[in-house]
Amino acid sequence: MAKDISIIGQRKRIAVVGAGIGGLVSALKLAHDGFEVKVFESSDYPGGKIRTLDSASGPVNIGPTVLTMLSVFQGLFKEVGENIFDHLELKEQKILARHWWSDGTEFDLLSNKDDAYDEVRRVFGGKAGKQYISFFNSTEEMFNCFEKPIMKSSSPATLEILSGICKNPKIIPALFPFFTLEKYLKSKFSEPKLQQLFGRYSTYVGGSPLSSPALMALVWQAEARGVWTVEGGISSVARAIEKLAMDRGVEFIYGHKVIEIQKSNSLVNKVYLDDGTSHGTDAVIFNGDPRALATGLLGSDLRNIANKTRNANRSLSANVWGFESKTINKNLVHHNVFFSDKVNSEFFEIEKGQIPLNPTLYICAQDREEPNKSQKSERFEIILNAPPLSKRNQNKEDFEICKSVTLECFKNFGLNFQVDLERRNLTTPKDFNDLFPATEGSLYGQSPHGMMATFQRPKCVTSIANLFLVGGGVHPGAGVPMATLSALLAVEEMKTSQILI
Repeated sequence: MAKDISIIGQRKRIAVVGAGIGGLVSALKLAHDGFEVKVFESSDYPGGKIRTLDSASGPVNIGPTVLTMLSVFQGLFKEVGENIFDHLELKEQKILARHWWSDGTEFDLLSNKDDAYDEVRRVFGGKAGKQYISFFNSTEEMFNCFEKPIMKSSSPATLEILSGICKNPKIIPALFPFFTLEKYLKSKFSEPKLQQLFGRYSTYVGGSPLSSPALMALVWQAEARGVWTVEGGISSVARAIEKLAMDRGVEFIYGHKVIEIQKSNSLVNKVYLDDGTSHGTDAVIFNGDPRALATGLLGSDLRNIANKTRNANRSLSANVWGFESKTINKNLVHHNVFFSDKVNSEFFEIEKGQIPLNPTLYICAQDREEPNKSQKSERFEIILNAPPLSKRNQNKEDFEICKSVTLECFKNFGLNFQVDLERRNLTTPKDFNDLFPATEGSLYGQSPHGMMATFQRPKCVTSIANLFLVGGGVHPGAGVPMATLSALLAVEEMKTSQILI
């Protein structure tokens, strides 16, 4: 018999399972609104996929590297009576990313629209500059049209979406069935390098430009509206939210896995931990992949929750390197993308379940923001797209393949990292599945492919009145801003639930 350590009182008790960004935001908001909140996290740190790797030069980011959609976080802090700038040191980036091709082309995508236009013209010519402005305006209209009825709604508001489309008829071509992002970009840009550059944004939500709907062109507008680095890395955001939650009485229980969420009389009422204890609760917020519930990892009572996720196609995974190296002789900025010569070849290989042999590399040079002249080494994160485990059975040679591919890419671009890459430096799809159960290594939940993908994601409300879902695996989608929005939407739904009033 498990020991019940529930706290009995007047305030409603909320159990938050998982301390990813969605769980942290939920806990902070609910505690601020007067609920009694406990957060259960199997790891020993807050942030979920916001992760770091220890090194002699300090923590190396091996998760998200910047903040976008800053207004979402400003709004969160304001709602709990705080100013975000009192808790985080943020710096807006003038260069969204520096892009490289093996023929020597180097292009900075700039945050200022007019400056970006000038840079596109300088590198790719006047025609490309005009096409960039047209593309910018079109994707901005898409983003504005869908931000409120989809991103900021707990359930996509169909009538409001249709109304927005009618007011912005120019976006209709992007809604044509079977019109992929790849085809859309070919219709917008005559320059193949710009098609390749903007096609890459589909990977931000775990998709391929070959299969993602044209509407995914709006994803890049999240960066177009500003990119901010955070002093100490994005893990500082997780720690700041955790501290504010603790200041409001939230109890964090780290290092123990929730092994079951119990249901009684049609409601969840208790969570069981791997140490034999149980905690009574009036409601549960689950901040994990909904597929973990659907596959029965947290008890048979919840197998009907998000049950379509059991067999739904999964988004991309990644092989992620984190390491320190002696300073390299390359003009890197914070965000860097080194493009493959074989455009989109990696996505054909991923679809076949293979590790791409000629991938595009993303490199975060986290110490280039504020260079320390006395620092002899700098820290790097490198991301290579990869298939989820559902497409590929992990084998013991994956590390060696990935290492060989990465070193060959370094060589092609003259990246003279002085490092001996070890297994500890690499997070593979299998590692991601071990860290985040039932994900199949997918970093973004369900696949975003198909026109109806947005509408098929699990929502924050469930068929159990006091069980709510948050995180990148649920609506409105993956990424730190979207996971934050999912939490804000779930809290609003919870506060209006008759169960908790």
